[in-house]
Amino acid sequence: MKNINLLLLLTILTVGCQTNNKNISENKSAEIVAAYGVLQRVLGQDAASIHLELIPATEDRDTYEYVCKDGMLLIKGSSTVALTRGVYDYMRSNGLGMLDWSGPEFRLPKHWPDASTTKLTTPFRIRQAYNAVTSGYTTPYWTWERWEQELDWQVMHGFNMVLAMEATEAIATRVWQRLGLTQKEIDEFYVGPAHLPFHRMGCVCQVGGALPPEWHTNQLALQHKLLKRMRDLGIEPIIQSFAGFVPKAIKRLYPDIVLHNTLWNAGFPEYQRPVLLMPDDPLFAKISKLYMEEWQKEFGEADKYLVDSFNEMELPKTDRPVTELLAEYGEKIFDAIQAGDADATWVIQGWMFGYQRHIWSPERVKALFSRIPDDKVLILDYANDYANSWEPVNGFNGKNWVYGFVPNMGGKTAYTGDMSLYATGAAKTLASPKKNNLVGFSISGEGLENNAVIYELMTDAAWSSDPIDLDSWLQQYSIYRYGACPPEITQSWNLLRKSCYKKLIPHPQFGWQLGQCHVGSVNNDPKFHEATLLFLSSSDDLGKSANYRADALERSALSLGLKADEWFKLAAEAYGIEKDVIGDKAANRGLELLSELDRLLESHPLNRLDRWLDLASTYSEDPQLQKFYESNARQIITVWGPPVNDYACRVWSGLVRDFYRERMLRVLNALKNDEKFDKVEWEVQWVQGTGISTIKQYAEPVETARQLVEKAVNEVLPEISE
Repeated sequence: MKNINLLLLLTILTVGCQTNNKNISENKSAEIVAAYGVLQRVLGQDAASIHLELIPATEDRDTYEYVCKDGMLLIKGSSTVALTRGVYDYMRSNGLGMLDWSGPEFRLPKHWPDASTTKLTTPFRIRQAYNAVTSGYTTPYWTWERWEQELDWQVMHGFNMVLAMEATEAIATRVWQRLGLTQKEIDEFYVGPAHLPFHRMGCVCQVGGALPPEWHTNQLALQHKLLKRMRDLGIEPIIQSFAGFVPKAIKRLYPDIVLHNTLWNAGFPEYQRPVLLMPDDPLFAKISKLYMEEWQKEFGEADKYLVDSFNEMELPKTDRPVTELLAEYGEKIFDAIQAGDADATWVIQGWMFGYQRHIWSPERVKALFSRIPDDKVLILDYANDYANSWEPVNGFNGKNWVYGFVPNMGGKTAYTGDMSLYATGAAKTLASPKKNNLVGFSISGEGLENNAVIYELMTDAAWSSDPIDLDSWLQQYSIYRYGACPPEITQSWNLLRKSCYKKLIPHPQFGWQLGQCHVGSVNNDPKFHEATLLFLSSSDDLGKSANYRADALERSALSLGLKADEWFKLAAEAYGIEKDVIGDKAANRGLELLSELDRLLESHPLNRLDRWLDLASTYSEDPQLQKFYESNARQIITVWGPPVNDYACRVWSGLVRDFYRERMLRVLNALKNDEKFDKVEWEVQWVQGTGISTIKQYAEPVETARQLVEKAVNEVLPEISE
């Protein structure tokens, strides 16, 4: 009897699988096949029971509609991206879960919930992700498996354009070799893998080590996989092109050319500052054409080419009027791109137009693009939470541009952002008569895998013509992220909107992350701590949700980190007037809080140093290269250069206990004993080290977090009397 039952079960499963595969294979279009591939990776076998159909776009903009009746779910969409976004919105609107960077968390029922016909068209033809340095602060050592997850995240959230910087240096190396440079001369030009974005923009050279040949080989193979998947999914890649930054040794081959020294950060010595070949030199066009030829020979056609020759740079000093000079430079850059590909579009970051307004007046911005067809340039104006760029420059005077936000600098994990602006800014800009040729929306954080609510909100803004009502949106977000939205969760969100998510702090850093005994720039409003405690009070209702547990640990760690700042500040004040007893108590309590928050995050799915180092060290099987990659990965998140120290400021388990806490211990001892601590030497040794210390996770991390935060928030710091 048992054998008969087993045979019957196997028959049912076999027929079911055949039916599911038939459902997919009957849909012949490449867009639908690609969409099913995404859904199967994200949802598993349940994806096969979703019916997909292609429909026309609405005025060249992606559109989808879904309906579910009697358990039959039908999604119609104008592209693979629209189809997957339609599925995702159906899932979320029915509280079935979400796709987070830590992985999918869906609660799929036996039968799809009924839903009336819902149709949505994005107001933006382009939905673009990343800025140029994301490939340094987030993705430098990503494997194909991690990239596959990211591309699924992008299309499920409805994005159709992504920067694809991989293998830039492999292609450029071929160009330098064709010109006659030696390998030694080429090696001296480059930087370590995580610093490459800054090298491409002319900020630095010879930082973080030379690139090994194996790096180029791996990057070429990875880029082939990425571009194939992007094309299959309907994601348009933006690739790097030549921006004028050349090896200094090129003067050996072309002694008469004029090279301009760049100045990005005055702290870097001369040998680490690149040189720039101006676009008006004929050699600029030659190198640009060679680069594009080599890229197309390796990877095929592309359409969007990123060229940033002046990002965060001072303009060259000449006797000519600056507007005339910029008009010629813009024309020459565009001509060089067109010489390599007549159908190409010049893509440029708009960051500098807001960040360096003292340089980029409206007249100069207009001049730079004045001799280029409106539809042959795409300006990524992605930092409107940092500074409004587009209005002062008249919506870029008719050129195609993309509106967006840069909610994260360097991958900092502390909560920050202007939630109200993210909910309303895009819709208000769309409605403005001054917007001119606004064609897209951008999410351009330098660091991913943090502030999940902000990124999720921005992805919805990319698909909304109207301002988003935050009250209802946050309630719905809590339901699909955690499974429910108790009153305490609503109250917690309201308090976050009045504290850390009231405005963007571009660089939220704890004092202890800078090796200093003062309160840092992370929002320290008491409302934040109240929000943390309210959130933790819902653990009985929401504790089964992995996303809830992760967010509970994240918020708790930030609250403990804020309190550590207060104790360290007190310690420094006490040591300064030789009140060593109070100083020791305060120092020890601050260090204890760092240990506690570090141990909490050991149970977090993302905020751990071991993930970052494992990606780097496993990028090669060669032990020496493993050490090189790990050292570079350590450097970019800590000392950076120096002199650009402590920029990334991530609250990660492992990083806190091994780097931040140990450094603070030495800083405090130096203060107490009136000694000098050679911070730079200690940091360099840490960067050159390998591995991390081990620590045991808390058995009940969320409950422990509640206890630790309650204690830390209610503690009264002792007073210092003279």
